[in-house]
Amino acid sequence: MEATQNAGSIGVEFLGGYLIGRAFIRDRHSFAAVIKILTGLIVSCFPLALIESQSGTSVPIELWKMTGLTTPVDLAIDRRMGLERVQLSFEHPIHWGLFCTIATSLYFIGLAGRHSLGLRSVIMTVICASCFLSLSSGALLAAIVQIGLIFWSFLCRRIGRRWLILSTCFVIFYVVIDLLSNRTPIQVFMSYATFSAESAYWRSAIFQWGMTNVWSAPVFGLGLNDWIRPVWMHTSSIDNFWLFIAMRFGLPAFTFLTVGYGYALWRVGRKDFTMDRTLAALRLGWILCFTGLTLTLSTVHIWGSIYGFVFFIFGAGLWMLDAKPRSPQSERTI
Repeated sequence: MEATQNAGSIGVEFLGGYLIGRAFIRDRHSFAAVIKILTGLIVSCFPLALIESQSGTSVPIELWKMTGLTTPVDLAIDRRMGLERVQLSFEHPIHWGLFCTIATSLYFIGLAGRHSLGLRSVIMTVICASCFLSLSSGALLAAIVQIGLIFWSFLCRRIGRRWLILSTCFVIFYVVIDLLSNRTPIQVFMSYATFSAESAYWRSAIFQWGMTNVWSAPVFGLGLNDWIRPVWMHTSSIDNFWLFIAMRFGLPAFTFLTVGYGYALWRVGRKDFTMDRTLAALRLGWILCFTGLTLTLSTVHIWGSIYGFVFFIFGAGLWMLDAKPRSPQSERTI
């Protein structure tokens, strides 16, 4: 019974969000509207995030409690940098941070040409500030990666194969780290993608023991069974979404998910939108968003509402597989 319930909830969280995005977001107008709504929500919630960063009380959760309905638990987490970690209405501060980072390149790049550079810069500053208030290294990593990719795109805009060049540099960097370090490149990456040495060590231990569990049940995974770990690892939390999938569901499930995920991004990236600046901007914003998220999901785990929302945005961008580019003369402002 527990396995049946879990299968249903996982299906709703993953396929529910994905299929809604795939079915209802079918053109540039509806996709741009989703970006505007997402950005508007983050900007309007920014004052509430500021209040929570000082008081530690989530205003949305407190208001929702008055209705008598079930609400996320208002977590009491240690302060960082003298601030309370903002979770707003999500299950964890990490999820609020990820919610904000999704809009970073989607808004700044995706709506280029519709909003002025000045307005986009101001709003992206608010988005990044909202993300920062989560005080989550994983969420901040996604924002930093996207901002870095935006700068790369701007600086190398006249270079035709700029993304191939960047990918090649990344592969070379990975190989060099693998040769020079006594740790794997993934462990090195996770050690720098945290706020403290303690967090870095903890994530390294999770990855090490997580892989031990993966190889102990490589085909079907652990299912709902607890994972094997040292007694001093007192929490069952796995701060790595991709590792969690491999551990719980097995390597075949992990392979199906990652191959489908990567193939969809590759297919959209291969489309020729050279003559349609509006479509090219939406495509670039979407791909940069998921490039940042892909790295971040190796340092955090997602569940609940943010899980469904991530794959909603993923499905919402796949209309571009069938999009027909327009000539500059026929483009209309959204």
